[in-house]
Formats: sequence, structure tokens, C-alpha cells
Amino acid sequence: MTAVPVVLLHGIGGAAWGPTLPALAPAPVLDWPLPGYAGTPLLRETSFPAWATALAARLDAEGIARADLLGHSIGGMLAQEFALAFPERVRRLVLYATTPAFGGRDPSFAERFLAERLAPLDAGKDMAALAAETLPPMLGPAAPPGAAEAAIAAMAAVPAEAYRATVRCLATFDRRAEIARIAAPTLLVAGERDPLAPPRTMERMAQAIRDSRLVVLPGAGHLAHLECPDAFNAALRDFLRAAREDAAPSPAPATEP
Repeated sequence: MTAVPVVLLHGIGGAAWGPTLPALAPAPVLDWPLPGYAGTPLLRETSFPAWATALAARLDAEGIARADLLGHSIGGMLAQEFALAFPERVRRLVLYATTPAFGGRDPSFAERFLAERLAPLDAGKDMAALAAETLPPMLGPAAPPGAAEAAIAAMAAVPAEAYRATVRCLATFDRRAEIARIAAPTLLVAGERDPLAPPRTMERMAQAIRDSRLVVLPGAGHLAHLECPDAFNAALRDFLRAAREDAAPSPAPATEP
């Protein structure tokens, strides 16, 4: 039996999945960069529907009919978008440190967010400086030093043009009215100290998605896969192992001699 691939969808700061890969074995892994990241071109339109369509095209090109999706932060928003647009292509879903909508209901929040996130670039700073400024407050108090270093290195490699386009796209996301339609078994992973996707928000998501469960990682912030990789990986292994066991063929009945 061929293992179902796992598609990794990174956050706005780029991919730093190294500590996560051991938890995904033996499944093949597709680390799909958001358009504009990792040397890929921006799409003509930067939007969640356009990203979902581009991801579907990549799966077609790879010969992948169905996959497990693991999405972090904005990647978790894309995972929701994809699961709603292409439900037949998602076996299992991991929504990690993400929300069903950007911000609150106050339109001025988006304006303030965009101004704050883009201000360092507008002031002439590069992505490395922006990363060093914005990432540390996202981590939990017990995060090891290597977590911040890995996250900053990943974000420093993101082209500024791609980051600008992606931040603006982030501010458009709202699938609160649709997430109850997600049919795939879903694991939600929250960091207890995550300031961007707090457990109470992810608990409401878990209540809305019918076949789901929530794991809260004690002390973790927004980058739990780097802050506490052992605990994060254990949650993934349990969830994906259950999928493999469900898919395993039943043993043939014993025959009388």
C-alpha cells in the first residue's frame, strides 16, 4: 500500500520544517512554498482561492490524487481554503496555530496591522531586520534559543515583494461561515501562549469542525514545531498513525486446515 503524501504549508515567515520531518515518516512529503517564496514566482493574483488552485495543479503534476495537509498560520488558512474547495483531495487535515479569519470585525484593525507589519520595510529595513523585530514576541517564554534563530533565518530568506503580497492577502481571509463544511478528520494544534492564534479561538474552530480534536501544547507560542518539537511531533504521530491504521487492510480470516 502506497503511503498518502503529507503536504506542508508554511507560515508567512517561510518554511522551517526540519524538526517536523521525522514525525511524518514513512509518508512522502511535499513542502509546498507559497507563491513568491523559495524561488517561485508570484501568481498573477495573490489570493487564497488562487493559491488553492495552484496547489491543486501542483498535486496534479506530482500525480497526487489525495493528501494529508499540515498548515501553519497562514498555511493553515490555505489548508482550510483547499479543504473547502477540493474536499475529495484531502484525507486528513492538521490546522496548526491558525484561525478561521484574520483579525476581528473592525475594518480598521486590518489597516493598522498592515501598517505595522510593513513599516520596517517601508523604513528601508531588510527582511532579516524585520524578522528579528517581529518574531521573538511570538514565541513562548520557554522557547529554546534555537527556535528564534531558525525562524529568523527562514524569514530572512523571504523576498520582500512576496512578503508584502502575502501580508496583504492574509488580511482578506474569513472562512468562519464555511468551516463547518470541512469534512476531513482534523487535528487542531494550539500553543498555550500563542498571541496570534490563542487556544480559545482554536477551541471554537474545533467546535465548528465536526470530526476534529484540539491539542494545546503547554507553554508554546506561535512556533510550537520549533519551540517544543517533541510534543508537537507526538501529536502529529498519533493523528497520522490513526489514519494509517484505518487504511490498513484487515487480515485475512483463518481457514480450517
